[in-house]
Amino acid sequence: MSGTSLDGIATALVRVRDDGVELVAFRQEPYSTAERGAIIDAMARGTPRDVAFLHVALGERFAGAVLALLAQARVSPKDLAFVASHGQTIWHEPGRATFQLGDAAVLAERIGVRVVSDFRARDVAAGGQGAPLVPLADVMLFGHEQRGRWLLNIGGMANVTWVPRRGVTEGAFAFDTGPGVAVIDAITRRVDPAATFDENGERARRGRPVKKLLEELLADPYFGQAPPKSTGRERFGIAYGDHLLAGVKKAGGSDNDAIATATALTAETIGRAIETWGKGEGGRAKGEGDNTAEIVISGGGAKNPALVERLAAKVQPRPVVLFDQVFFNGEAKEAVAFAFLGYQTVSGKPGNLPAATGARGPRILGHITPP
Repeated sequence: MSGTSLDGIATALVRVRDDGVELVAFRQEPYSTAERGAIIDAMARGTPRDVAFLHVALGERFAGAVLALLAQARVSPKDLAFVASHGQTIWHEPGRATFQLGDAAVLAERIGVRVVSDFRARDVAAGGQGAPLVPLADVMLFGHEQRGRWLLNIGGMANVTWVPRRGVTEGAFAFDTGPGVAVIDAITRRVDPAATFDENGERARRGRPVKKLLEELLADPYFGQAPPKSTGRERFGIAYGDHLLAGVKKAGGSDNDAIATATALTAETIGRAIETWGKGEGGRAKGEGDNTAEIVISGGGAKNPALVERLAAKVQPRPVVLFDQVFFNGEAKEAVAFAFLGYQTVSGKPGNLPAATGARGPRILGHITPP
């Protein structure tokens, strides 16, 4: 798994069964500055030659990451049933096109097993957003057994899934709330090229959100749009971060004020989304009229205490719980989810949740590249 945060590659070795999953081993590899730059360049101004070469290079990179994980776990490639590769998104335009790089043929050649890839395209072809796709895993693997639960992932973008009860798809729904850490990271990298993210939210704590600018940003029509909906770096990426930074400077604020404003934007938009769509009356999370269903957070944003604390204050009285405390390392969650989706594909079962993506119906996702 490599997400919109562009922080690196997460690989998970997973035992998948019809009744659940077991995380056997997990490994993360950060992208180098040059690799991250090449991906950003491909998004912004890549030529067909650039994109083709990056497609192959990322395939090699992903294959190397898988082999490194297997070596760490002392497992032979021949013991794998398949590899599920999400790929690196370089373009996501909801309902029109979604494009991930990382050549599955390279993975199949280097590892010697079948590869499931290109998960999002079929959902888009069926009239869906192509995202979020993790919700089916949220419902089947991570819901509470007796009551409703929110599963929140704060990656580059933030997405939330409402699960009425584990294994119950009726009434479940999900959507992207807006930016997760992508804008925070973009501003942090702009003001401090040596940094890749706001470590422990320290810069956000030293700054203060620019209230007037924050209110203007919250007026973006995306935040008021009803689900299903998804978004990406095309809307909330580097250019958006530069716009926010310029607005803070114009108001006389500091670099840290800009990071604090971006952090507040993420927390506020997530909180408002859950408040709007989590009401027992008029919302979609039926049966939770007391607004006390817990929110379980995963993703890179869960490692940012300033962001988590601001969000927790916003969503009271709903308790906020870290995914790590309930299951396993939250950084592994999306990689595990795509292992589950790969299992759905090779088993001939649908992998999307139409209530989350807006597709015309359940679809078997992805392409299978033979070994």
